[in-house]
Amino acid sequence: MDSPNPNWFLKARLKTRQLLLLIALDDFRNTHRAADELNMTQPAASKQIKDLEEMLGVRLFERLPRGMEPTLYGETMIRHAQMALTGLSLAHDDIVALKAGLAGQVEVGVIMTAAMALLPRAVARIKEHAPLLRIGVQVEPSNVLLDKLQRGTLDFMIGRIFDTADSSGLIYEELTEEPACAGVRPGHPLLERRELALKDISALPWILPPHGSILRHRFDMMFRRAGLEPPINVVDSTALLLVTALLQQTDSLHVMPIDVAAYYASLNVVKILPIDLPCKMDAFGIILQQDHLLLPAAGLLLKEVRIAALEMY
Repeated sequence: MDSPNPNWFLKARLKTRQLLLLIALDDFRNTHRAADELNMTQPAASKQIKDLEEMLGVRLFERLPRGMEPTLYGETMIRHAQMALTGLSLAHDDIVALKAGLAGQVEVGVIMTAAMALLPRAVARIKEHAPLLRIGVQVEPSNVLLDKLQRGTLDFMIGRIFDTADSSGLIYEELTEEPACAGVRPGHPLLERRELALKDISALPWILPPHGSILRHRFDMMFRRAGLEPPINVVDSTALLLVTALLQQTDSLHVMPIDVAAYYASLNVVKILPIDLPCKMDAFGIILQQDHLLLPAAGLLLKEVRIAALEMY
C-alpha cells in the first residue's frame, strides 16, 4: 500500500463513529458484534474500516477465521482513537462548565478596601463550587482601574467614579461608604486612653497619603474645620509594607480605611485608636461597562460579590 498522506485526517473527515468502531473492534475482535454494539449493519462497519485503511494506506486489522486482530498500525490507531474520544469528552465537560460559569478566566479590579474583605469573601465562596475558575485580581486606585475597564482589560471593577472621570457608558452600583480611622502599632501609649479628641493627635507624627489625594485633602480639612492645623510631622506614603513597618518601629499614626485597618488588626499588626474621625472617602461600588456582555464566569463572580456585599454592608 502507498504511504499515507500527511493531511489524511483532513480529507477523511474522520467521524466520531469511526473512532468508536475502532475501539469496539478492539473490544470484541468481531465485526458483527462491534456493529451490533454501535447499532450499525455489518457491511456498513466493514466499509468504514476499509475506507479508513485505504485513506491511511495501511492494514489496521488482520481478518482471521475466528475474528479480527489489530495490526501494529491498528493498535496505534486504536490508542489514538481512545485519546481523541477522551479529549472530546473533556472538551464537552469544559463547554458545560463554561456555560455554567464554573470555568474560564475572570479579570477584576479592586481598590484596597474591597481587596481586604469583600473580594476575598466572594472568591473563597466561588472557589468552593468552581475550583477551575481562573481569577485575576488587580489592586489599583480607582482612576487606574477605570482606564483599564474602559480599555476592556477588566470584566468589572469595584471602586469609585469621580466627578472628573468620563463615566459615559458605565454602570455604577453603590455598595457602601468608606469611613477612615487612625491605626497605630500594638502597645502604642494612646491605646490606654479611653477618650481622644482631634487636638490630642494633631501634633503627633503621622503616615499619610500624599498631597493631591482625596483622603489627604479630607484628612487635612478635618483638622481645619476643628480650628486646628493639620499635622506637619508627616511621612507621605500609601505603600502598606512600608507603612506597617514604620508603625512597628515608631509611635506614628496612620489614617486608613476602616476595613483595611480591621484586616491588619486581625493579624495583630495594627490597632485602631478609640477615636471617631469625621473623615471618609466617597462611597464605592461595582462598575461595569454598559455595552460589555459579561461571560458566565464573570457573571458568577459578580453574583458572589453582590451577595458578600449584602452580608457585610
